Formats: sequence, C-alpha cells, structure tokens
Amino acid sequence: MSNKLSTLSNLNQRIIVGVLGAAVFIGGIWFSEWTYFLLFLGLTLLGISEFYTLVGVQGMRPNRPLGLILGAVFYTSMFLVQKRMAASELLYLSLPLPFVVIIAEMYRKKPQPFTNIAFTILGALYIAGPFGMLHLLGYFGEEYSWQPILGLMLLIWASDTGAYIFGKNFGKHKLFERISPGKTWEGWAGGALLTILVGYGLSYLFPDLEAYQWIGIAVIVGVVGVLGDLSESLLKRSLGVKDSGTLLPGHGGLLDRFDSLLMVIPFVVAFLQIF
Repeated sequence: MSNKLSTLSNLNQRIIVGVLGAAVFIGGIWFSEWTYFLLFLGLTLLGISEFYTLVGVQGMRPNRPLGLILGAVFYTSMFLVQKRMAASELLYLSLPLPFVVIIAEMYRKKPQPFTNIAFTILGALYIAGPFGMLHLLGYFGEEYSWQPILGLMLLIWASDTGAYIFGKNFGKHKLFERISPGKTWEGWAGGALLTILVGYGLSYLFPDLEAYQWIGIAVIVGVVGVLGDLSESLLKRSLGVKDSGTLLPGHGGLLDRFDSLLMVIPFVVAFLQIF
C-alpha cells in the first residue's frame, strides 16, 4: 500500500491518507469505548516512539522501553479509573516511573545521561499526558460518550481546513515567520472562524454538551490549536528536520498531524471541568 502511495502526487497522497485516517478515527471513537481506547493507545505508543526517533537526530538517546512503559501505564490507568474499573489509587503507579528512568540511566552508559533522562520523561508526558486526559472528555458524564471526543476532532479538522483555504487564497501577513513561514494571520482567522461555526453546528448534532460548551471548545481550538502547531514546528526547526516522521504519506509523521490536538486537550479539559 505504501509503495503505491509513493507513486502518487503529494496532494493525492494527502487526500487518500486523510480519508482513510478519518474513517478509522470516526469508526474507532464511535464504535465502542474499547476501540477508542485501543486506537489512542496505539497513537500514544507510536507518538512517543516517533518523538524519541526525532530527538535522536541530535544525538540524544532517550530510554525508549521505559518511556513507552511510562506512557502506557499513565494512559491505561487514566482509562481504567475513568471507566470505574479501578480505584483512583492506580494512578500512583505512574509516580515512581520517572525516577526509575533516572536509576536506569546509571546503567546505560550513554553520553549526556541527564539529557537522555529529560527527553525520556518529556516524550512520555508530551504524548501520553494529553491522550490520558482525553478520557476525561470521553467520560465527562456517567458513561462513555463518543460525542465530546469526535466533536473535538472535527473542530481540529475544521481549524486546519479553514486555515489552509484562507491562507492559500488570502494569506499575506506572516503569523510567526521565524518558526513557521507558511502560516499567516489571514489563515489563522479563517480557521478560527470556521471552527466556531462548526462548534455552533455541533451544539445541535451532539447534545451531550451544551451550546456554550461547544462554542467555548471551538474558541480554544481556534486559539490554542495553532500554538500546538507552532510548538511542534519549533521543535523540528531546533532539530533541523522537516517532518517528525514518514508514517503518514503526504502528511509526515504522527506528531505533524496531532500537534494541535496534544496542545488543545488540557485546555479543553480544564474549561469543561471549571464550566
């Protein structure tokens, strides 16, 4: 499949992978809580691994096995607690693991040991932290609901689509040229506007959240989502790479596709818990 995709133009690759990816995501989130759990568990592990490969370009040597264990334990513990299959004390299993990373580094005999420790823990927290918090949206009520999660994904896609269309047709003023030369204020404004309109529409389609909550989430996505994109661009620029990976033909790596989502989730969770 990947060999056939490589013979297509970049635009065609993006369309095919985008459609297939959207189908997998919508199906996985909607079908059951367990398909949702497995879908994002896979994304968590692949994302952490991709992060470690990315920083390895500059000679860092994160402890990949322990980082993956740390991410999987936190992500799974959060799910089981929110599903009420385990007591909240299960989350304490995640607390000693960062210190196990420090202990293990003494025996690895790698250069820059504390840099390796820092990137091991950062990679796990950067990916597994937000995806673990996503369970708080799925179980915002008494039982699992796919509506807040799928709605958030639709808002992210609306933001990206609006930014691309408006930026391509009207973009003149650079948003943050030092980090991402292609982004413009016009693109950002168009993406934010489309996101708020989609959020308003979701208030009618997905009644598990109130209208003001959907509008609030849309505003967060419109403002914070682009910052997630810029932060990942900053990481890639500091490492001297173009894409975070090659897993998704025409789209780059997982971090290229989910940078906005990773940044947005904590803000959305905080907003819904407060309001």
